Amino acid sequence: MKPVIFGVSGLELTAEERDFFKAADPLGYILFKRNCGDRAQMKSLTDSLRDLSGRADLPILIDQEGGRVARMQPPEWPAFPAGAAFDALYEKAPISAIEAARANGQALGLMLSEVGVNVDCAPLLDVRQPEVTDAIGDRALGGEPMRVAALGRAILDGLRRGGVVGVVKHMPGHGRALVDSHLELPRVKADAAALEVDIEPFARLADAPMAMTAHLVFEAWDADRPATLSPIVVRDIIRGRIGFDGLLFTDDIDMKALSGTPGEKATAALAAGCDVVLDCWARMDEMVEIVGLLPDAGAECLARLARAMATIADGPEAADAAELIATRDALLALA
Repeated sequence: MKPVIFGVSGLELTAEERDFFKAADPLGYILFKRNCGDRAQMKSLTDSLRDLSGRADLPILIDQEGGRVARMQPPEWPAFPAGAAFDALYEKAPISAIEAARANGQALGLMLSEVGVNVDCAPLLDVRQPEVTDAIGDRALGGEPMRVAALGRAILDGLRRGGVVGVVKHMPGHGRALVDSHLELPRVKADAAALEVDIEPFARLADAPMAMTAHLVFEAWDADRPATLSPIVVRDIIRGRIGFDGLLFTDDIDMKALSGTPGEKATAALAAGCDVVLDCWARMDEMVEIVGLLPDAGAECLARLARAMATIADGPEAADAAELIATRDALLALA
C-alpha cells in the first residue's frame, strides 16, 4: 500500500484509473464536486473503490465542512452552515453552540455514510486572526482558542456518531496567513509565544484520529520550509509540542504554496514526517510519478490508520438526520 490519497476524475472510474489504482494500491481516495452526482452514483463509485482495494475500511475522504466548502450540494443534498454560525451562537449560549455543532456533525456524518464516504476533512481548528486572507474567514470556528477547541471537539464527536472519521486541520494553524496558500506561500512572522494561541486548539484535541498540515512557513520555527515539508515543525511542534500521534495527512500538494514536481513534494513531505500525501486532481502523469517515488506505507503509518478507522468500526449510531438538522437550526436561531 502506498501512503497517498488520490483524487478520481469523474462520476465513475475510467478503465485507465481502474488498472492504475489496482496496481498502485493507494491508502485511500478523496472526492470532489466532480465526483458527486447523486446518491446512487456516489454509492456506486465508493463501492467500486472498495472492491478494487479489497479493504472494507478503505478511507474515502471529502471536504464537506459546510458553507462555501461543500462538495455535495443542493438540491441533491442539504446545505450546512459554515463554522462562523456556531461561533456566533457560542457568543450568547456556549452550551447550545456545542449541542448545535454536535448535531450538525452527526447529520453530516450520516449524509456521508449513506454514500460510502467515511472520512471528512473537518473540523477546522484554525484560530481566526484579524486582517488576514479570506481563505479561512467564515470557515473558522472563531478567534478564541478554547472556543475553537470546544466546538471542534463537538463536531468530531458528531461525525463519529454518524460513522465518519474527522480530520482536524490545518495543523499547526492557518489563522495568520496573509495570502491564500492555494495560490502562493504564506509566511507567518509571529514569534513562538504568539503562536501558542494557534496551536492551543490542536493541543486540546491532540487525541484526534487524523489531522492535516498547513502549507505555511512559520519563521519562528523554520524560516526555510513550509510546515508540510519541515521536519522541525512536524517533529518538534506537531508531534512534540502539540502531542499529536494520529494519522497526519498533507494538505493537497498541488497547491501553489509548494514548489517542485508532485513526486518531489510528496517525497519531501514523507521525509519531513507526514504519514500520508494528499494529491487531489487525478492527473494520471502526476499520480504515476508519485507512486514511482514513494515507498510502501510503513508500520507506524499503518498502525495510525488502523487506530483511526477503528473509531468508526461499529458504524453510525441510529439517528434521523432531518431531526438532527432541525435541532441544529432551532439552536442556531438563538444567536
